[in-house]
Amino acid sequence: MNIALIAHDKKKQDIIHFAVAYRPVLREHTLYATGTTGLKIVEATGLSIQRFRSGPLGGDQQIGALIAENKMDLVIFFKDPLTAQPHEPDISALIRLCDVYQIPLASNMASAELFIHALERGDFHWRHIIRNKGEREE
Repeated sequence: MNIALIAHDKKKQDIIHFAVAYRPVLREHTLYATGTTGLKIVEATGLSIQRFRSGPLGGDQQIGALIAENKMDLVIFFKDPLTAQPHEPDISALIRLCDVYQIPLASNMASAELFIHALERGDFHWRHIIRNKGEREE
């Protein structure tokens, strides 16, 4: 599975703790992240992560492009609901793309843990079917 990891500044420590705790699960998948978030997760876990630009510099849009191409299976995006973000339109576009393309989106630790346990159980097999169907239609 292809998994995107994103976190606002005040949530970066949370996503690092999450990645450390679930490193055995995450290492079995292809990981993507926005710039600083990816760097901090790599430093803390040693996981292999393809890093994009930081969110405000286009990283959210780069992940959105993968969603639109049906190349992303899960987005874990620890958002900070109490701080205004200067790139809010990009965040809204990313969330909208997840909804349009039926990509599960975890926006906090609680939902991310539910998704990661579902991933461990194999509950995301349907994403393989959808991704393969999309490739045949192109």
